[in-house]
Amino acid sequence: MAFTHTVGAHRHVFADLRTLLAKASPARSGDYLAGIAAASEEERMAARMALAEVPLPHFLSEALVPYESDEVTRLILDRHDARAFAGIASLTVGDFRNWLLLGETDAAVLARVAPGITPEMAAAVSKLMRNQDLVAVARKCQVVTRFRNTIGLPGRLSVRLQPNHPTDDPRGIAASMIDGLLYGCGDATIGVNPASDNLGAIVSLLRMIDDLRCRFDIPTQSCVLTHVTNTLRAIAQGAPVDLVFQSVAGSEQANAAFGISLALLAEAHDAAQSLGRGTVGDNLMYFETGQGSALSANAHHGVDQQTMEARAYAVARAFSPLLVNTVVGFIGPEYLYDGKQIIRAGLEDHFCGKLMGVPMGCDVCYTNHAEADQDDMDTLLTLFGVAGINFIMGVPGADDIMLNYQSTSFHDALYLRDVLGLRPAPEFEAWLQGMGIVDPAGRLLEPAEHQPLLQLAHGL
Repeated sequence: MAFTHTVGAHRHVFADLRTLLAKASPARSGDYLAGIAAASEEERMAARMALAEVPLPHFLSEALVPYESDEVTRLILDRHDARAFAGIASLTVGDFRNWLLLGETDAAVLARVAPGITPEMAAAVSKLMRNQDLVAVARKCQVVTRFRNTIGLPGRLSVRLQPNHPTDDPRGIAASMIDGLLYGCGDATIGVNPASDNLGAIVSLLRMIDDLRCRFDIPTQSCVLTHVTNTLRAIAQGAPVDLVFQSVAGSEQANAAFGISLALLAEAHDAAQSLGRGTVGDNLMYFETGQGSALSANAHHGVDQQTMEARAYAVARAFSPLLVNTVVGFIGPEYLYDGKQIIRAGLEDHFCGKLMGVPMGCDVCYTNHAEADQDDMDTLLTLFGVAGINFIMGVPGADDIMLNYQSTSFHDALYLRDVLGLRPAPEFEAWLQGMGIVDPAGRLLEPAEHQPLLQLAHGL
């Protein structure tokens, strides 16, 4: 089905929904690389005007990636909740934007309709929104998850403690873990990206993190961010697996490039559930995504990178995860060229995920060959705090010495909690107070010499 919009004497024609969505996207390098971006600002605005008139039910009848050949499309359409969708089924994309911004469209209303919102609908409406709209609506969305603590409550900000090391040196990782905990970080998860896929090293890391957690009775969860097949092997060996990690994308072909399928994710989910390690809940999947991953695998099917990213959230949503984060600037300037594009993409991703009922965080990051710097990350970090993001990353010095990219630090988390009055997950905050790391108001205390974590650090 073709879509049209006339600007002056020029009639713009968009051959199908896939083309319309691509042309309506804000400018970004990945879509130019794919040859699908708007050729001019006039064409981009014409596409947005045409997109605003598209009825939401149309997204259920025109698949961007063929139903017959893509299991992600089948997941989206076969699990679509018609009852949840009924409340917004009469709206166009433009009407949907206006409805989302209404004061009476609150957290409870958004939670009810979330199962009826497809990723394509979420992506489409985001293309009609200014940055402030993306912040305002995302802030109203509340997605709360639980394993050993409760993440995503209003007024709370959790942090993934990311103690990576270039050689997986246990002492180096342990030092970073203790450092992060003493700064009040680690309630989202203590999650290590291993330098190798050696199963023995992965199991050793899992046991080391779990030993520290158990020794100090820390109400958090551990994760080694290895391939899901390695996690399954670790479970078979009796390793203390809390969270199952996997990078996911928005098409079957892109997920195949990651070496995964929906069936494999389901197998890992069930295996981890069988361990029964959660204490306050059973959300235990951790997914990472990022705009450009499908394009980098030549598995985007001519769909713009932001819509493909939203489709990845449908994969995540199917497994009721504890954590999902977009690693927004990690893939590089070929996909998000500069700070402006990274900021916009991060806000889009957070908005689309939360709108679909996904517990979104973000790795606020960039690579050193992108036209971005830490000031851009400060801007995005602050916007995320206002938008009610569930969690961010805590990396020593904001410089990941294993993955070689720039992220956010333990100090950045302190800044965001301080200026916006945000607190850690409640169970973790109580532990921090009991350990003498923060005071009852949540302010960081100077570690006392008898602080057990500090004594452990001195012994490394």
